[in-house]
Amino acid sequence: MESPKGKKSTSIKLFNWFESRLGLAKPLTEAAQHPTPERSASWWYVFGSAATVLLMLQVVTGILLALVYSPSAGEAWSSLQFLNHNVTLGWFLRAMHGWGSDFMIAIVLIHLVQVFLFGAYKFPRELTWIIGVFLLLLTLGMAFTGQVLRFDQDAYWGLGIGASIVSRIPLAGGPMVHLLLGGPIVGGTTLTRFFALHVFIIPGTLLVLVGLHIWMVLRLGINEWPMPGRIVSKASYVQEYHEATHKDGIPFVPDAAWKDAVFAAAILLSVMACAALLGPIGPTGQPDPTIIQTAPKPDFAFLWLYAVLAYLPPELETPFLFLAPIVVIGGMLLLPLVAGEGEKHWSRRPVAVVMVAVIAVTLGAFTRLGTYTPWSPLMNAWSGDPIPTRYLSGRSPLEREGALVLQNKQCRNCHALGGEGGMRGPALDNIAARMTEDQMIRQVLQGGGNMPAYGKALSPEETRALVSFLMTLRGKDLSPAQDYSRQLTGTSAATQPAVENGARVQ
Repeated sequence: MESPKGKKSTSIKLFNWFESRLGLAKPLTEAAQHPTPERSASWWYVFGSAATVLLMLQVVTGILLALVYSPSAGEAWSSLQFLNHNVTLGWFLRAMHGWGSDFMIAIVLIHLVQVFLFGAYKFPRELTWIIGVFLLLLTLGMAFTGQVLRFDQDAYWGLGIGASIVSRIPLAGGPMVHLLLGGPIVGGTTLTRFFALHVFIIPGTLLVLVGLHIWMVLRLGINEWPMPGRIVSKASYVQEYHEATHKDGIPFVPDAAWKDAVFAAAILLSVMACAALLGPIGPTGQPDPTIIQTAPKPDFAFLWLYAVLAYLPPELETPFLFLAPIVVIGGMLLLPLVAGEGEKHWSRRPVAVVMVAVIAVTLGAFTRLGTYTPWSPLMNAWSGDPIPTRYLSGRSPLEREGALVLQNKQCRNCHALGGEGGMRGPALDNIAARMTEDQMIRQVLQGGGNMPAYGKALSPEETRALVSFLMTLRGKDLSPAQDYSRQLTGTSAATQPAVENGARVQ
């Protein structure tokens, strides 16, 4: 029988064998014992570690889910149902992954606010802050792509709205939509691309940036507790910081790390409690492009944006979507470059405190509104008064059938006719004076602007009937829209039937 001493000797030999080849003991020990300002061993400094632990949770649960999940349009929804009901604790695994995502967004946001209020973005930690901003954006990207992978009704139509937003980007909008969706509409290749984003591209980038972020924290040191009147100066800060940590510093492990460990454990327990009590998030109804009467809502993290877009007038929506991200993200990235010196303490930076308060109240208010605010199309418009008879008199049977398609497919949720209906899209009373037949067919099938594509929601016969009816709507006898490019080439829309998605509409 081998003695305890022999077992110990074997363990030491095994450790020495690995250490002689990897050489990790010394750098890991130095990292664990790196000096930390004594006052920075505070509960205010635990959010970064908790966010890293939640990222590891997402990686582990995501790998386990990927063993069962099928990233195809025909099987994604069924595979999630299989996980919920047929795999032992599959529902709990999905719930852990879903609630872990929400917790991670919240913790990363809190960490970013704490860094901002404590002035930790100032010299020499400018790049650490910039990388943190990208980590927040990637975390939000993970949450959005994760919602798409549920591929339920909310995901399907929410993705259509997201694609319509991307399509408005000048010049690059169309190619970006094709790149994301694998074509002009949500189809089979769309889910594969979002699966690659959610499982490979975004997590891989996140892990690389998190590693770089941690390396910079170790190299530059943890930000000291801000003191009123202690000014950050590029000429003297580094020397003053090292002198302070040499005099009053404590090793991160164990003097500071125990608070990080306790808080991270509390967060993990909270995720587990939400998963056990509230269950997984979705999926809701099976995706069906023919069911147009729907009001898709995003997950909790994006409810504020949902409410903002619902309340914005349509004419302000595109400028907001173009300018707001540039201003907000650009301002966050430039912040440490233009304000890298000076006071750190929040009491000496009242503008920063007011900014955080205003942003927090605004996001909270819009998030609350997003829980019950309907999407700005009038989702019950189709069930109101029928299409006025003046739009039906003198119409051919095909044109009347098109009026029925307009009503049954809920087009009036977004488009008014005779003053009744939604205001999301333009009124249809004089649509034929503004668009040619080919332009209408293309808009209906491929979408654009605020309008999602309905190429898979309408049959060729329904499209033909709908466009035939729309061609009769010219207001007070306005002239029909003309395609002057075809007049110059000697052709006309009447002699050039449209071909969309490989099927002739005639």
